[in-house]
Amino acid sequence: MDSEKEFLKSYSLSDYDRPSVTADVAAFMIRPESQQNYRKNPENKLLLLLIRRGGHPFKDMWALPGGFLQRNETVEQCALREIFEETNVQPVSILPVGVFSEPERDPRGWIISNAYASVISEESVRQTGQDDAADAQWFSVSFDCDESGAYHLSLNYADIELHAVLAAEKTSFGRTTFRILDRGGLAFDHAAIIAAALTALRNEAKNYDAIFDFLPEKFTLTALQKVQETIMNVSILPANFRRMVSGYVEETDEYVRGEGHRPAKLYRRKK
Repeated sequence: MDSEKEFLKSYSLSDYDRPSVTADVAAFMIRPESQQNYRKNPENKLLLLLIRRGGHPFKDMWALPGGFLQRNETVEQCALREIFEETNVQPVSILPVGVFSEPERDPRGWIISNAYASVISEESVRQTGQDDAADAQWFSVSFDCDESGAYHLSLNYADIELHAVLAAEKTSFGRTTFRILDRGGLAFDHAAIIAAALTALRNEAKNYDAIFDFLPEKFTLTALQKVQETIMNVSILPANFRRMVSGYVEETDEYVRGEGHRPAKLYRRKK
């Protein structure tokens, strides 16, 4: 053919099989546990937003927020729209986790998921009151590897306990993919998406890129340290943490005062 115009005129997308496309979002939040002893700082919990599916497939099972790509929107716009519809909070940014395209991942047909991780501050969720919805709840998260090399993903809310078991398949460019051994009450391949999202989030937290998004604009260094420890599931000596984070924060002239505590200086992220 002599021109691209002529080529496109004779070209037909219907000649090729086409998948449906979705975006699924692992939305995380950190919430302090209630603390009876005012002399101790409250421990933090890493939480993940899950929704209970109202229809088939996987009816009544828990899943990540997500949905199908609509015309005239990008996949990222789809992910942001879905998380806004579930939480009424619009994240500043979302982290690409990976593309999940196993042919049998969805019993409805050939459906490819583009997975993202999102960070939502507790302050934002509290202001909107969306975390009490009957079909959407924030589950506490635990994700560890045992001596045999199997990964255990535990999600808990009230008396609901979900426990998935996974195996790490491969790591490339700092991203790990997982194979599901036991779905543990989660729909589709969402256990693998959550595991990949947690791994990506922990990698980001190593260089402090992710931890600021869990906090308000002004925060104490103790609060910042607890965020990193909660995400990475580690303990850090306060003196070491302050040294490592010093290049990322700047002091304000404000303090926070609480019952039984000495006033603590507030910091903000260095621009």
